[in-house]
Amino acid sequence: MNPNTSVESIMTSNLVTVRPDTPLKKVADIFSKHSFHHLPVTDGQGMLLGIISREDFAKVAYILSFRENGKGGNAICASDVMTKYPLSLSPEDSIGLAADIFLANKFHALPIIEGGVLVGLVTTHDLIAYSFDSPVEESEELTFDEE
Repeated sequence: MNPNTSVESIMTSNLVTVRPDTPLKKVADIFSKHSFHHLPVTDGQGMLLGIISREDFAKVAYILSFRENGKGGNAICASDVMTKYPLSLSPEDSIGLAADIFLANKFHALPIIEGGVLVGLVTTHDLIAYSFDSPVEESEELTFDEE
């Protein structure tokens, strides 16, 4: 595995996104129909405004479930539950940098921004898949000759 490989080579670029005014019930529908765990929130021009993790959504949904008959999901929208201004990378940044950020923090997705526009998302799952699909590079310290 080469940690200098760009995140562009492993990122997901065909993303489902929502707008800030998307009702929470629509967010629930999206999460129930797809297996991904992160939903970017963008404006009309593709600028990233925030991100909703499945875990954050579940916490809010759980709290709302205690309201009378579960009402309230239509009054709350994506901008109310999203993480605003998430840390992001550019397509040229390395997967080594992404791995360092994941290891130092408690989140599992990094939006990829180019020219101010969301162009992809890289996750810890992407890094694991890449590391198992790539041959391990041997360094001089790890190789030896039997005599």
